[in-house]
Amino acid sequence: MSDIFSRIEHSRTADEVVQQIESLILEGVLRTGDRLPGERELARRFEVSRPILRDALKALEGRGLLTTRPGGGTHVADVIGQLFTKPVTDLISMHRKAATDYLEYRREIEAVAAEYAARRATSDDLALLDRIMARMDEAHRTSNFDDEAEIDVEFHHAICECAHNIILLHTLRSCYRLLSEGVFQNRLLVFNVPGAREALLSQHRAIYEAVKAGDPAAARQAAMDHITHVERTMAEAERSGDWQRVSRLRLMQRSEAGDSEPARKRF
Repeated sequence: MSDIFSRIEHSRTADEVVQQIESLILEGVLRTGDRLPGERELARRFEVSRPILRDALKALEGRGLLTTRPGGGTHVADVIGQLFTKPVTDLISMHRKAATDYLEYRREIEAVAAEYAARRATSDDLALLDRIMARMDEAHRTSNFDDEAEIDVEFHHAICECAHNIILLHTLRSCYRLLSEGVFQNRLLVFNVPGAREALLSQHRAIYEAVKAGDPAAARQAAMDHITHVERTMAEAERSGDWQRVSRLRLMQRSEAGDSEPARKRF
């Protein structure tokens, strides 16, 4: 993080330090859990006195943007808002229709994010996307499910960051939290479908290439195609799982009946 903090140019007050850190959090440069440099180093980068820096950090902590861990330094607090209250989230997790509605919502909002990303991504944005795509390729090659799932969400985060729209950024971050909290297990279901991992990789690559090419229409379509595929494959996986459950029950029932009852005609 050596270059993200810049010297305070004017009166060197705590308010100016607060404003700069606020901006870094709002723009997604500083993310939840990121650790700030130590007090001495941070004061040096801002070129302010340590008392001024302490006042700024205290103000940010009081507003819930930073948190101090005893012996662990100062970190960005969990600033990702919840789309829903806990009771509503619990209801969503118990109703299957909610998963379909969630994907429908994501299809539209991620299409907008991908379109904006293709229009607005900078060279540094594209360099970060390159790194994420390379990690995704490696996780796929090694069949590391945990890494694939983590990089999947990181990829979508990065596309949204490339869109350079603060509201989109924080809306989608909150939306993805439903996945990280296990409200929807669609990726686990999707992975059980033959060929699904290869299809997902191909779809992510299509979004990536459209953004790199600066093609807004192609990026929008690739994002929509991706979510549509996830939705369709998830439904297929659920049906397949239900088929397996029913067929297993039939087998168990008929095996038991065959062992304990005389043969008779059944319909």
